[in-house]
Amino acid sequence: MLFKRFADIDSIDIEVNTASPEEFIETVERIADTFGGINLEDIKAPECFDIEQALIEECSIPVFHDDQHGTAIVTVAGLINALEIQGKCLETARIVCLGAGAAAIASCKLLLSAGAAPTNIIMLDSKGVIHEGRSDLNSHKAEFATDTPARSLDDAILGADVFIGLSGPNLLTADQLSMMAPNPVVFACSNPDPEILPELAFATRSDLIMATGRSDYPNQVNNVLCFPFIFKGSLSVRASCINEPMKMAAVRAIAELAKEPVIADVMELIAVRRLIAEPRSIAVMQRPHPGNMMEI
Repeated sequence: MLFKRFADIDSIDIEVNTASPEEFIETVERIADTFGGINLEDIKAPECFDIEQALIEECSIPVFHDDQHGTAIVTVAGLINALEIQGKCLETARIVCLGAGAAAIASCKLLLSAGAAPTNIIMLDSKGVIHEGRSDLNSHKAEFATDTPARSLDDAILGADVFIGLSGPNLLTADQLSMMAPNPVVFACSNPDPEILPELAFATRSDLIMATGRSDYPNQVNNVLCFPFIFKGSLSVRASCINEPMKMAAVRAIAELAKEPVIADVMELIAVRRLIAEPRSIAVMQRPHPGNMMEI
């Protein structure tokens, strides 16, 4: 439905009844030539990385795991604009990513492609900071092991410019939010309950930009902004893959699109009085949910 509604692409949902990565890869590889592209869905880490890579190598059509790359593209596009509004830039921002699953690792990889400094990204999993002294890391987590004395979220969040949450509910406290640098950016994207609720976040700080993964709050980070359209483009030019330059092109396109004038019909539809792309601009959002007056 999402592919058809947003990109006018005919899509077929195919369920593969196996828990074996090898069987899944073999099944998809055997039927791939029937289709113009394959969108992988709801495959957990770390299996998703190996499955996608194997299918990219074996198939002659685009293979794309939207839980990884769709989330990453929209996250990076939103973060670039949010940092600009806050008077900061990606190249120097200190970033804390709580979560080390498919979406988190893909998002941090794309942040590096977009210009973030590897030494400025601290990733945490359920056991704490992913650092060079740990011996329990798989190869995907190990890529983000840093030489840092930080061991906990309390340590990592001190002075951070950005918090990206792709983990679980209520894992960022008001005290930890208070420890971040001036004018922070918080993307609390755990669904359905974010790492910190916007009501609590705005009650704690008035200088932040806040986003969640939920559609009933303003500033939703939603991969549907990306994956139907990147497939539309790929199919239109008969691409054989979706590569890093294509992902970065999508990041730039979404970031620039957010700065275009918003037509009155759209603002009326989402009950917004004013939306402009300027540093520290303010728009009053009126929503039928708790905390219905929010700043963007």
